[in-house]
Amino acid sequence: MLIADKWQDYSVIATGNGYKLERWGDIKLLRPDPQVIWKTDKDLSSYDIDARYIRSSSGGGEWEILKKLPESWVISYGQLKFRIKPMGFKHTGLFPEQAANWEKMSALIKNAGRPISVLNLFAYTGGATCACLNAGASVCHVDAAKGMVERAGENVALSGLQDKPVRYIVDDCVKFVKREIRRGRRYDAVIMDPPSYGRGPNGETWKIEDQLFDLVSLCSEVLSDDPLFFLINSYTTGLQPQVLNNILTLTVAKGRSRVEAYEVGLPTEEGIVLPCGAGGMFINE
Repeated sequence: MLIADKWQDYSVIATGNGYKLERWGDIKLLRPDPQVIWKTDKDLSSYDIDARYIRSSSGGGEWEILKKLPESWVISYGQLKFRIKPMGFKHTGLFPEQAANWEKMSALIKNAGRPISVLNLFAYTGGATCACLNAGASVCHVDAAKGMVERAGENVALSGLQDKPVRYIVDDCVKFVKREIRRGRRYDAVIMDPPSYGRGPNGETWKIEDQLFDLVSLCSEVLSDDPLFFLINSYTTGLQPQVLNNILTLTVAKGRSRVEAYEVGLPTEEGIVLPCGAGGMFINE
């Protein structure tokens, strides 16, 4: 398991009964987590918390603000800074467990000894974009949601990286990759964090189990002749790390170097590790 254990501005305080209590800077949030199937004797809502996300029996839910809360606030991870804001579907604008992958990618970029270009797909608010820029890479940041791309640009600026080589693209990731292939543009590294399920503007459906292999196969065509890495993130329950390993082995690696697959997790102040999805990485050494 890859554990994001270098945070100073974030921690998981306690878990149990389907919830996790987190500290984001000085603010404590209580959010549901599908992996927390164990029980606790203490009601986590009895802690001194600032806000909690209440699930609805009909699906979704809403934030209950318990104290005066800023509309947003900034937390740091080393030199990187991110704006945090309670949003719909219990999101805050950052997945802190991904710091483990940021460390891994940054080390590869810094040790490459050459310029590295990164394509970040389904790139959300730019955690990986910031990490790669900070490590010295150029980044093409692609997401279909304009608001998330704008947040990514804000996080890049907060981190003092606004003058680094970054392109922001608001587009469907598959369509963009197909255009890049036709243009002959290539990248030394690809990062992707595809959703478990989605629906496009014209009614198209995306289901990761049915389409991930084809997506990775397509993206392998945009890799340079000497690629550095290819990272897949997955939060789909039941999609084991070995599945990501197999997909990368059959599409990207093709006998070159090695593929790693692993769970990603966060340490908790209780002394356990909270599992937070899976990762698979092809590394060309």
